[in-house]
Amino acid sequence: MRWGIAASAAVAALAVTVAGCGSSATSANTSSTTAVISVIGAENEYANVLGQIGGRYVQASAILDNPNTDPHTFEASPSVAQKVSAAQLIVQNGVGYDTWISRMESASPNPNRKVIVVQHLLGLPDSTPNPHLWYDPATMPKVAKAMAADLSAIQPAHAAYFQANLQAFDRSLTPWRNAIAQFKAKYPNTKVATTEPVADYLLSAMGIKNLTPFTFQLNIMNGVEPAPQDIALENSFFTQHKVKAFAYNQQVTSALTTSVRQTALKARVPVVGVYETMPTPGYNYQSWMLAEVEALQKAVASKVSTQRL
Repeated sequence: MRWGIAASAAVAALAVTVAGCGSSATSANTSSTTAVISVIGAENEYANVLGQIGGRYVQASAILDNPNTDPHTFEASPSVAQKVSAAQLIVQNGVGYDTWISRMESASPNPNRKVIVVQHLLGLPDSTPNPHLWYDPATMPKVAKAMAADLSAIQPAHAAYFQANLQAFDRSLTPWRNAIAQFKAKYPNTKVATTEPVADYLLSAMGIKNLTPFTFQLNIMNGVEPAPQDIALENSFFTQHKVKAFAYNQQVTSALTTSVRQTALKARVPVVGVYETMPTPGYNYQSWMLAEVEALQKAVASKVSTQRL
């Protein structure tokens, strides 16, 4: 699998650096309950929710936070190692998507550090083919609940505060949930094509059928050239007007995906840009997810492209 492999050598090289930072993590974990908790989201969508749940009692930082870079080819650095070493709570995706952070945690062991692996929280096997778990509307409420529980364990005196923030976060997801339900009711059996399975969980929740074969999506995700017949099939969805929209991964592009996008635009099939990390600034997790639903609705209802949020 393409994600996680590129960082392996870098993480191994950082082991000594990280180990040297271990004492700072220990001292941070024994600080008073009034101290700010150092928390990390491996991806900025998780860091954003950590900040919402922890509020004034956390200092949240993200490792992957640039929507203009390819998360699959991320390379770790000494500064990242230091952040991981000092963190009291880390949230990572799992399913092979961010194995580099697991290696850093192992290089700087700390029995007091709490780690939420979303894959494990959801009970998903390592063989889960689509790692973009945050697009599933059922995922983040469960993650936020685990965040609140772990933050409460770190600072019990502020447990009520964390729970109140959790409830506020859950309420704030209502517009997104309503938009999903409204689309599903108004545009049943909508068909789209995609480059990768980035937004597949969201598409499924909206009642949308993705015509792109999963083998094609996996090949693009893993940097493998799809079979010629699969490429021809993908292009036919646009030239034969079989789909209402094209969900295009704006973060991981290639000559092939750009060519397919041009085929879609030439056939006047609207293109909707989807992202692996939250576009910034101007978005939080819930407004980002709502914006993706609204972009898909504009594509289907009015044939309007939203190539970038």
